[in-house]
Amino acid sequence: MSNSNLPLEFSNGIHVAQIRIARPTNQLDTVVRFYRDGLGLPVIGSFQNHSGYDGVMLGLPGRNYHLEFIQYASGAPYSRPSAENLLVLYVTDAEQRQKLFANLTAVGAKEVNPENPYWLDKSRTFVDPDGWRVVICSVVGV
Repeated sequence: MSNSNLPLEFSNGIHVAQIRIARPTNQLDTVVRFYRDGLGLPVIGSFQNHSGYDGVMLGLPGRNYHLEFIQYASGAPYSRPSAENLLVLYVTDAEQRQKLFANLTAVGAKEVNPENPYWLDKSRTFVDPDGWRVVICSVVGV
């Protein structure tokens, strides 16, 4: 039996079935392309015109963890991220990292220097279409 479908247990003993991180965008198709085609995250659900919102959910490994991108029909404003809003993916296999870098380049992702020098010698940082940063790291962190 795979552990990916078991409830997640917090340190206080609370069991959580799933974790979803959601954020707005005004470029839903472009952002989904970055995460789906650039990073290879599977689309696990979507909706259209639900109370004026469209959205797409993408699965992270184990599928207990999701990213959700939503777009309001009127293109409502959203806050721009800082250079420290990061999604960090630890990918220890060099060939797989190279494949990710090639995929991200193919979807037009821009590579940038990290704001925090901690990431300089162990990772590469790419910016999604909304300015959120994705760090592909070669060593596992805590």
